[in-house]
Amino acid sequence: MRMRGGGVPASDGQPPGEGSASGGQPPGEGSASDGQPPPRDPASDGRPPGGGPPVRPSLPASGWLRGVAALLAGALPALAFPAPSLWWLAYVALVPWLLLIRSAATARRAALDGWIGGIGFVIAVHHWLVPSLHVFIVLLAALLGLLWAPWGVLAGRLLGGAPSPLRAAAAVVAVPSGWLVIELVRSWEGLGGPWGLLGASQWEVGPALRVASVGGVWLVSLLVVAVNTALVLVTTARASARTTAGVLLVVCVLAVTGAWAWAPRPAAAGTARIAVVQPGVIAGRDSVERRLARGEELTRTVAGRDVDLVVWGESSIGAGAWQDPETARRLAALSRETGADLLVNVDARQTDGSGRSGIFKSAVLVGPDGPTGDRYDKMRLVPFGEYVPARSLLGWATSVGKAAGEDRLRGDRQVVMALPDGDRRLRIGPLVCFESAFPDMSRRLTRDGAQILVAQSATSTFQQSWAPAQHASLGALRAAENGRPMVHATLTGISAVYGPRGERIGQPLGTDVSAAAVYDVPLTRGTTLYTRFGDWAVYGALAALAALCAAEGVRALRRKPAPGSPGRSARTAHGSPERPGH
Repeated sequence: MRMRGGGVPASDGQPPGEGSASGGQPPGEGSASDGQPPPRDPASDGRPPGGGPPVRPSLPASGWLRGVAALLAGALPALAFPAPSLWWLAYVALVPWLLLIRSAATARRAALDGWIGGIGFVIAVHHWLVPSLHVFIVLLAALLGLLWAPWGVLAGRLLGGAPSPLRAAAAVVAVPSGWLVIELVRSWEGLGGPWGLLGASQWEVGPALRVASVGGVWLVSLLVVAVNTALVLVTTARASARTTAGVLLVVCVLAVTGAWAWAPRPAAAGTARIAVVQPGVIAGRDSVERRLARGEELTRTVAGRDVDLVVWGESSIGAGAWQDPETARRLAALSRETGADLLVNVDARQTDGSGRSGIFKSAVLVGPDGPTGDRYDKMRLVPFGEYVPARSLLGWATSVGKAAGEDRLRGDRQVVMALPDGDRRLRIGPLVCFESAFPDMSRRLTRDGAQILVAQSATSTFQQSWAPAQHASLGALRAAENGRPMVHATLTGISAVYGPRGERIGQPLGTDVSAAAVYDVPLTRGTTLYTRFGDWAVYGALAALAALCAAEGVRALRRKPAPGSPGRSARTAHGSPERPGH
């Protein structure tokens, strides 16, 4: 039946332009339009081909408006991280961004939406770096944001138009996998390290921490993005695709439930008593000596409390103090007075075991007789904060922000330190500063026998920002991933301790506190699935994307006509084959 104005009645509740004229096949599922809307006639005043009511886009069509919308949508997930800690927002925070990408008219527009959204995400998650990097953070965000451009194309291709059930299922797998590849690439130290991984926003959610014990923070990120993707399909797709997305949502819930119920838990193995010393914000004239004096004063308050180890924060001993032999004698006296070894942190020009001389950031164990010889030199340095990548090209950054004037030297191996505590021989695995953000480093220490993971940090430069809370929260993920307690000791706060399931032990020391606190830390034996099998979730994501690329390649080959064979005859409006020249 021909409708007035030449229109075709919409089928299955879809608006005109969502389906194909040949059997209702959606774009991208074998149609020539490949998922793109039909060309619009300028004379039709916004009406689709064949007439009918004007199409009113629900999302911004203007390039500038779309750009602003993409920037804000990309920034939204930052609210799931500390300090706001709206952890529940992570499960819907990507929906506006994905809806915007889904509405893109071309793959180029989808890539642009992904790139601009990535810029918003990077700036929002790292906004506390602005005082240090100034305008340089915009350039950094623009470069890192490019990682989201291919993801935008992928999401637009799988979510756009009217996805079939098969394409909906592929979207729930491939879109999270693409996001995970982005997290993997930007986790490289030279690109800033794994700060702001989406799964890390779930640091205080018990079921998510259990998932982390199975597949690390990577698996948590996968599930969070999968939920967002499924919600987009549930709210926009046809009934059959909605059903598929709903089933996959249930699968995600069942996977989390299964991890909660059956994932192995390391067995309890006693407790250790750990003291954390946080001297507070001490800067200005004579700050090195005053910081050391305050650390001594606070350490003496834990004497007689049967402490196994006293942990000081990053840069607790500066260059001037460490070069004075009297400092080692003072620390040894503290160890004798408290009956515990001290794990201090030295930021000074030193010589390492191989004879290299320069500025190292080192965790140093001090006993009753002075330094025990156990020392760990920080391996992964903060770009621009502790070294300038390609200094010959980017050295100008030191004149723009607070970039390192001299590159620190990095250590060459991780170290597990054993405390001389009778038969127990408590073994600790030290990390320095943002090394607690790298899942592989904590896993390596656990596999090497560490019973307690210890991170020494400062964050005093970013005292009034979200950075201290974000940094402290990472300890919960590392503890849960490996089934080992984590002590996060800082110079200026926030200091916190987490049990082997990622649960908080005792009260944290905030950024306005100068104090020492003693924690009874539960010990465990045995390993988690993540410690055993590592980053299998990442490999699974890469395999899923490879399978999708292979399927698309096979599909493209099937569409391509054989050499020498005539192409498919075009048809006129009357249904007869078109004849050239007529």
